[in-house]
Amino acid sequence: MITYKTYIFDLDGTLLDTLGDLAASVNFAMRTHGMPEHSIDDVRRFVGNGVRKLMERAVPGGETNPDFEVAFATFRQYYMEHSLDTTKPYDGILEMLAELKRRGCRLAVVSNKMMAATQELCRHFFLDTIEVAIGEHEAEGIRKKPAPDTVFAALRQLGVGKEGAVYVGDSDVDIQTARNSGLPCISVLWGFRDRDFLLQHGAETFASTPQDIKVFP
Repeated sequence: MITYKTYIFDLDGTLLDTLGDLAASVNFAMRTHGMPEHSIDDVRRFVGNGVRKLMERAVPGGETNPDFEVAFATFRQYYMEHSLDTTKPYDGILEMLAELKRRGCRLAVVSNKMMAATQELCRHFFLDTIEVAIGEHEAEGIRKKPAPDTVFAALRQLGVGKEGAVYVGDSDVDIQTARNSGLPCISVLWGFRDRDFLLQHGAETFASTPQDIKVFP
């Protein structure tokens, strides 16, 4: 039986409930540029592939809209200033991370969120537990999830290999990321996607609460 010693976590929908601040930032950009606003459920469906893809889905016509780039820039600036307005860890997350850390596990976050926002949120909420936080990488040749590049970067920064490592996330992108990285995947059920959706996209192992993650082998 494999004992997991390294946990690579997704951020949005897995460790943090960021949906309110993301939706507020999207709708600020929409209002600013005279575009229709979106519901929380709309934004829930839009997230998962990075903020540019989020705004491609939110802006009418996506990147073909002549105001796309300025709306995207407005979103980025507003979100960096308001990413902590309502965002918070899901119930039980802090206790789960503290227990894994107490056991000597290595902990990292890999997200498709902007690098600066990923690192700021992890410093704010998880300074004592998350050792490495990697967001959407702007370096040439570093592909975002579901490519394995940022997962491999996290493992390198931790100084560990894939053996004994597991990926934890809440979406189809996370399932594919784990598969592309050669890691087992734990799909969480408190995030942005439900069990049926995750099953349809190949999920096999589920955690209903953060407490469940502590009891996996």
